[in-house]
Amino acid sequence: MFQPCYGCPVRGACHRPSYAWRVTSPVTTDLQPASWGRRILALLIDWLTCLAIVEGLVAAGVLASNPYSLATMALYVVEASLFTTLMGGSFGKLATRVRVVHHKDPSRPVQLIPAFVRSLLVVLVIPPLLTVDGRGLHDLAAGTRTVTIQ
Repeated sequence: MFQPCYGCPVRGACHRPSYAWRVTSPVTTDLQPASWGRRILALLIDWLTCLAIVEGLVAAGVLASNPYSLATMALYVVEASLFTTLMGGSFGKLATRVRVVHHKDPSRPVQLIPAFVRSLLVVLVIPPLLTVDGRGLHDLAAGTRTVTIQ
């Protein structure tokens, strides 16, 4: 039932269900910041996937239209928030082997509200404003960081 947690002080003796094994597999405690290339590729994959779904819904008559890509943005926020909460990253991040983790405790899953705030700020194009340690304002607001897994 419990997988080893490599973010806890006592290796392999975690008291909570492990999330770290999904985030850092294979076993590593050294989480490297994701490169800009991977981050941009992940966002492009997410955006094109959401756009294809929304345009498919428009073509099927489920949605009347997609003015100013608002439906695409809304779907992206929902997709990124839910996937980040449940699996550690959006569809594009999972495909590019990038994960979103808690800044202070990578073994804990990112909760839904911080994931939602983070995704909303990405849609508002806030992330390019970086801090000294390479974390965007969206990561600072959510208390997260974006890392690469091996």
